[in-house]
This record gives sequence, C-alpha cells and structure tokens, in this order.
Amino acid sequence: MIPPAPTPLEDELGDVLEKAMRRAGLGEVELGARARVEPGKILDAIDYRPALDLEELRRLAAALGLNEVGLCALGAGRYPLPDIKGLPFCVWPLQMPHGIGTVNAYLVGECGSPEAVLFDTGAGIDALAAVWPAAVRKVAAVFLTHVETEHVGGLCEIVSRFDVSAAFVPEGAATPCSRPICEGETKAIGPLEISVFSTPGHARAHNCYLVSAPAARAGRALLIAGDLVFAGSAAGGYFSPEQLDKQIRRVLRAVPLSTVIAPGHGPMTTVENELRYNPFLG
Repeated sequence: MIPPAPTPLEDELGDVLEKAMRRAGLGEVELGARARVEPGKILDAIDYRPALDLEELRRLAAALGLNEVGLCALGAGRYPLPDIKGLPFCVWPLQMPHGIGTVNAYLVGECGSPEAVLFDTGAGIDALAAVWPAAVRKVAAVFLTHVETEHVGGLCEIVSRFDVSAAFVPEGAATPCSRPICEGETKAIGPLEISVFSTPGHARAHNCYLVSAPAARAGRALLIAGDLVFAGSAAGGYFSPEQLDKQIRRVLRAVPLSTVIAPGHGPMTTVENELRYNPFLG
C-alpha cells in the first residue's frame, strides 16, 4: 500500500458523545442525571473542551450503550489504530481538504500497473488533481459510495479526462455520468473483484465496496466504507440512524476480521480494530 499522510480521527470525543446522544434521544440534562455527570461538562466536551475523568467516561458509555474501552481511549486521546499492511494490491489514499477536516478518495490497482479503479472523486477535479499519483495514468472504472458534494466532485471531468468506460453509483442516487449498481452485484476489473453492499443510513442511497484479489495466494480484502463507519466513530444517520447502525453491524460481520477499512473521512483502520474498540459497536 502507498502510505497515507498522517490523518487525525474524523471525530473527537465530543462528536461521538453528540452523535450518541442524538441516537439515544437524550439531552445533556437527562444524560447527566443517568450518568451522574454534570451537564455542563457534557456540553464542554461537545464544544471540544473535554474535562471528563475516567469514571465519568465509563458512566457515560454505560448510559449511552457505547463501547467503554473505545470511549475512554478517545477521551484520553489514545484511540488505537492498527498497522495497515498485507493488501495484495496497491492503494493510493487521496486525502483532500474539506471544511476543517479532510475527505478521502481511493485509487486501487495492481502494483506496477498504470491503471487503477477510483472510489469516490473528492471535492472537485482541482482538489483531486493536486493529490493524484503520477504512477496512475488510466482509470478503469469509478465507484461512488454516495452523492454528497465532497464525494462526487469532478466526476464527469474524471470520466472525460481518462475516457472511463463505467462509473457506478448506488441504486436510487441521481448523478450524471454514471449508472446504478446495487447489493449483490460483483464486477471483475483486471485482478480486482469488487462486491457491492447497499448500506442506507447516512444517506438513502449509499454503497460500500469490498475489494479483493481472488488470484492472490494471500492478502487482506479492502472495504471502501464511504460514510458508513470511521476509525473510532460512525457517520451521522441523516437518513436513518437505525438503518445506519444495522448496516454497520451487518457489513462488519459479513467480511473477514482482517479486512482493511478505507473510510470517507479520517484514517484507515481494520474490521477487527473497530469491532474491538469503536464506541458505536459496544
């Protein structure tokens, strides 16, 4: 794999608490009463001024149904991230500025080949061009996880510039220069096999893609997760928080534990790591 630049977590402690409170339908006063934590300290954490001790974090995890170990690790600024290695193909993480953070797209292809498959297109053609690797001169296909602006910018320009024969989008999403692909479909592109999971929750039309190399004697698979799950957190369930939670658990239990997760924001991780530590998988 082509090593990515060091990337901070997409969500801090306060982001996770706020998402968990929204999911549970709790305000700071009710949560504070259940967890025996001063409501002002909860609000301070959401405002990125955390001053919660270990016992308070444990009680908050219990009240919100979160993974205690992962939440405490976030609170200490020590959320564990695994060493990403053992993939049987090359991965180029394309990290682009977006707001106060970053958004990720990914190129995946046979090492040494000038051709790769692009997953998501980032915030726009200029942002994508700024991080594009010189080694990749052809794009065999494009797969979009969902059609939020920061994930589909420059799609038509990419299709035109590289004469891309196929660009796929989740069924039910409307965007030009693409055609739908749905749950259960599999595409063979060179040595890669790309299998589709339909994962509504963050958005109504959202896909994850499992990338493997069937002919390789060994090696991990890669899950292009979009805005399903992040290292140490999960996306916002803007379409349906219940569906989001269901799909995270379904997909992470359907793929091997060794699978590398390539999320739409934040650093790469593994299924095993997130099942062990992710606060939302408690």
